[in-house]
Amino acid sequence: MTSAKPQERILVVDDEALVRDFLREALTRRSYHVDIAEDGKQAREVLKEQSFDLVLTDLKMPGVTGLDLLKFLKAHQPDTPVIMMTAYGTIENAVEAMRLGAFDYITKPFTSGELELILDRAFEHRRLISENRNLKDELCEKYGFGAIIGRSKAIQEVFELMRVVAPNHTTILIEGESGTGKELVARAIHYNSPRKDKPFIKINCAALPEGLIESELFGHEKGAYTHAYARSRGKFELADGGTILFDEIGEMAPGLQAKLLRVLQEREFERIGGSETIQVDVRVIATTNRNLEEEVEKGRFRKDLYYRLNVISIHLPSLSRRREDIPLLAYHFLQRYGQEYGKGIGAISEEALLHLCRCDWPGNVRELANRVERAVVMCRGNCLEMSDFMVGGRARSNGLNDFPQVPGVTLHDMEKWLILKTLEAQKHNRTKTAQILDISIRTLRNKIKEYRDLDGDEIN
Repeated sequence: MTSAKPQERILVVDDEALVRDFLREALTRRSYHVDIAEDGKQAREVLKEQSFDLVLTDLKMPGVTGLDLLKFLKAHQPDTPVIMMTAYGTIENAVEAMRLGAFDYITKPFTSGELELILDRAFEHRRLISENRNLKDELCEKYGFGAIIGRSKAIQEVFELMRVVAPNHTTILIEGESGTGKELVARAIHYNSPRKDKPFIKINCAALPEGLIESELFGHEKGAYTHAYARSRGKFELADGGTILFDEIGEMAPGLQAKLLRVLQEREFERIGGSETIQVDVRVIATTNRNLEEEVEKGRFRKDLYYRLNVISIHLPSLSRRREDIPLLAYHFLQRYGQEYGKGIGAISEEALLHLCRCDWPGNVRELANRVERAVVMCRGNCLEMSDFMVGGRARSNGLNDFPQVPGVTLHDMEKWLILKTLEAQKHNRTKTAQILDISIRTLRNKIKEYRDLDGDEIN
């Protein structure tokens, strides 16, 4: 039997002295800490005062039976795995014990090797439960309301609205510029809702593969199309009971908008190639950096879908509208990246902090995080100085000063200049250009087509 960790404590419960002595010796030899109870009544008293990593109990005992003890454990220590020891003639009772929550059963007489296999599986099961709980706790902490930094009136209004809507099942539309933290807000709502223990599924609407969009969302049956070798569940099925996030829903193709509308209205769908109607209980949250009302007016977004999504609207302010939060955010990112890169940087100089507060931040909180991360990497002392924020020998202003100052320049010209300059710098690599500008490939492609159509430019 594999060597156990000293802290793994097992309670052995059996009314036969020979069985107790055998198990005490066998388990102690393998470094388990073993406690003994002579019957179910004594075991129950012990369990009122102590907790164990595993309980190994006989099923048939006078007075308090193994089933009685199992019910007590499930009520008071539900994560403790219980292994039932049973004689051949009581296997049906052992199966009933598993239905009530026992991890497994072993039939007497058994060998050390048989017991070893069950114990290994039981402790692995307990370890996975503990890891999953810790992961969920970390997620709840990471995406709690406290993870969104800010004291400004604008962001406090967002906090208050999030607290109100999180416990409900209402569909939510989160609006805001790129980099303002829309996904963070969506996750915070999920992990502070009754659905927090259920899946959170994110769908990047701009990256849905053309031709496989329906399969991605609704799944397909075996043989529904070429290479559909097995049944596949879509995102809606996977998110059942939880939350599904449509990130940048303004990028969704018109054809798919109609199909999504039906699911939102009926809460049901069919897999591709299937006839079974599948019902789901899913909370829908959508984010967008576009003005969907304008998209509706231009015929690029369905009006009925917009009203279906816009039950509750949360608008995230740009960083330039909450400048008083910049020092808090800067120190938050300093702490995060200081720990990540193992640097003991405890402060930001007054000059550097003033510079950060004066910047325009077109990339919003995401851009500020990137700038602080770079400064942490470059810093050689214990305080971030102005020089750590220098790029190419000067501090970036992040505002219109970075653009050519031409009297009477239009917004179209400014946008075109930024996109084409970035495209040129990236040697016309559209993927990298879209990443730098924090827009989707589809948006970049549409902009380039717009410049060709309106201006007659030859653009690669």
